[in-house]
Amino acid sequence: MTQLPTLPQASAEQRQQLLQLLAERAYRHGSFTLASGRTSDHYVNCKPVSLSGEGLALLSAQMLELVEPEAVAVAGLTLGADPLVSGVAVAAALSGRALDALIVRKEAKGHGTGAWLEGPLPEAGSCITVLEDVVTTGGSSLKAVNQLREAGYTVNRVVTIVDRQEGGLEAMTAAGLELQSLFLLEEVAAVSAASRS
Repeated sequence: MTQLPTLPQASAEQRQQLLQLLAERAYRHGSFTLASGRTSDHYVNCKPVSLSGEGLALLSAQMLELVEPEAVAVAGLTLGADPLVSGVAVAAALSGRALDALIVRKEAKGHGTGAWLEGPLPEAGSCITVLEDVVTTGGSSLKAVNQLREAGYTVNRVVTIVDRQEGGLEAMTAAGLELQSLFLLEEVAAVSAASRS
């Protein structure tokens, strides 16, 4: 394997930097309709953070620490998880760990192979950790998990940037999954409120 530069391990200081970035660039307070159809006073869109170089570097290091040691790949539903799975795979390579990235389509490709999954597919039965940007009810994560399980993979854990604390944890538990969150919505909202005052 080619010698790659090393990436520093996630630290408490980097976690605080990431929390500040999320509070500044991803969080909004107001009246919003969410993808789940629910209305909320809180809106979290992690893409301004996950699609920035600094944000993705911080996210990747933090998320990698929560990926199961036995996982051979990370996967997530397109579009929110696309930068996450790529960033975590790169962070893993920089730390000397083999970990591939898979993208789960929202629907089967309408041409060619009709594939649901994109990326280097591991052997059936392999452990895959699902990555997500924001979990509300857990619907997007569960769609990715179900596609991966139907393809013959083992999925036990979902890692998210932000848990909105609106039923996602319960939905994951009911599906036999462990939900690991970098942050709870209340943490991001508190930092945002403090910086506005």
